[in-house]
Amino acid sequence: MSITIKNLNKSFGDFHALQNINLQVPTGALVSLLGPSGCGKTTLLRIIAGLETHNNGEIYFGEQEVSNKSVRERGVGFVFQNYALFRHMTVFDNVAFGLQVLPKSQRPSKADIAERVHELLKMVQLDWLSKSYPHQLSGGQRQRVALARALAVKPKLLLLDEPFGALDAKVRKELRQWLRDIHHEFNVTSLLVTHDQEEALEISDQIVVMNHGKVEQVGSGAALYDAPDNAFVTEFLGEVNRFEGYIERGDLVIGNFRYPEVPQQGKWHEGTATAYIRPHEFSIAREAQGAMLQAQIHHISVLGPIVRVSLYDQTGQDIEVMMPHQHHQAHQFKLGEQVYLTPSHISVFTQKDMVDYVI
Repeated sequence: MSITIKNLNKSFGDFHALQNINLQVPTGALVSLLGPSGCGKTTLLRIIAGLETHNNGEIYFGEQEVSNKSVRERGVGFVFQNYALFRHMTVFDNVAFGLQVLPKSQRPSKADIAERVHELLKMVQLDWLSKSYPHQLSGGQRQRVALARALAVKPKLLLLDEPFGALDAKVRKELRQWLRDIHHEFNVTSLLVTHDQEEALEISDQIVVMNHGKVEQVGSGAALYDAPDNAFVTEFLGEVNRFEGYIERGDLVIGNFRYPEVPQQGKWHEGTATAYIRPHEFSIAREAQGAMLQAQIHHISVLGPIVRVSLYDQTGQDIEVMMPHQHHQAHQFKLGEQVYLTPSHISVFTQKDMVDYVI
C-alpha cells in the first residue's frame, strides 16, 4: 500500500515542526526519513501512524484518506527505538498481544495465533526464546521481538522510529541487512526514521532528506550522494571537503585552479561560490600538473581495503582523502610529505543557490 502526503503542516505553538510536506511512498518500498535531530522526521512518522494530529493537509493510504481515522483503523505496525515490550510478558505473549486484543469477530483461534507467533519467531530466529522474558534478552533480540510483534497483525504499513538507535554499532549493522531481508519477504511498505546516513544509504529504496521541518530532497541513495540539490544535502549525506571560490566566465576559480562549468549541475551564476569535494573524489600525486592545491600529509589510517589520508593545505585547512589500499601500497605516501590534490568531480553552489541552514 502506498502513502501519499499532501500539503501537510504541523505547529507546536509558534514552532513550525512540519512545513508544507508533500511526499509519495510507493507500494512495497522501504523509505528512510533522514535528517538531523529536531528536523521533524519523528513527528511526521507519528502523524502518519495516527499518534499525533496535524494542523492541515491530507494523508492517503492507497486511495483512502486517513487523516480522521484512529490508530487502530489505520492498520499500521509501529516499532519504537526503546522496544516498548511488556516486561511482565514472555516473548511469545508479546508477539501474540496484537492478535489477542483484536475484536472477537477478527480474532484468530488460539491455535492460529500460536501458529502465527511461532512462524514469526522462527523468521526472526528467536523461537527458542519464546518462553523467555524481555529482561533476559539482548538489545538486538528485543528489537527483533518488537518487529515480530509489529508484523503479527499483518499491517498494511510498517513504521519504524530509530529502531536500532539504542544498539551498538556491530549489532546495528547486523540488523540492517536482516531488516532489509524481512521487508522483502513480507513485501510491506516500510517507512524508517533515522539520523544515520550509512544506515539510510545501505537499506533504503528511497531516502527523504529533511531539515527544519521541510523536505530538502527525495531520491535513491546514489542519486542524493552523486547529485545533491543543495548545500545542506551535500554536507549532511556523507563526508565532504568544503572550499570557497568564485565563478568567473563560466569557470569555478579557487586560487590558481580553474574548473569548467558542468552541464549536469546547471548554469553557474557569477560571483562567490562554495565547492564541495568528497574524500574519494580527490587523487593524490607527487606531481603538480593539473592539481588544484598542494597539501601536507599529517595522518594516514589504514581501514582495511580503504586508506584515509588527512592533510593540511597551505592555509591550514584540514582535508580528508580516501584511496584504495592498493594505490597507497603502490605509492607509499609518508607522513609530512608535500603532495598535490586533483579533484575528479566538484559540486558547486553559487551564492544565489545558497540558503541558510543548520546541521
